[in-house]
Amino acid sequence: QVQLVESGGRLVQAGDSLRLSCAASGLPFSNYDMGWFRQPPGEEREFVAGIHWNGGSADYADSVKGRFTTSRDNAKSTVYLQMNGLKPEDTAVYYCAARFFSWGGIRSSPTDYAYWGQGTQVTVSS
Repeated sequence: QVQLVESGGRLVQAGDSLRLSCAASGLPFSNYDMGWFRQPPGEEREFVAGIHWNGGSADYADSVKGRFTTSRDNAKSTVYLQMNGLKPEDTAVYYCAARFFSWGGIRSSPTDYAYWGQGTQVTVSS
């Protein structure tokens, strides 16, 4: 049974930093590209960042480029999202997701990902 478990979300102030973690089990983690998505209140789920199976490349939404960094530790079956310079508009439930690796670019559509975590709430106060 595949499980993705996010952690690290909490209430922070604008300008603060936060690191989210997503621990995977039940799948050969190093064979999977990983994605981070978020869903603000009342809005649709949107792509935040993604990283290839071997950590060799990553991609980011324009809204977080230069502030967020994703990384992975395949030995620990964990992917991370380091978030710096947080803004109130970053408030959302953050999800990690997994898809079997591909040789193309990082996929940014939620429908491209087969497995999802339960999400972790990030709230940024102004």
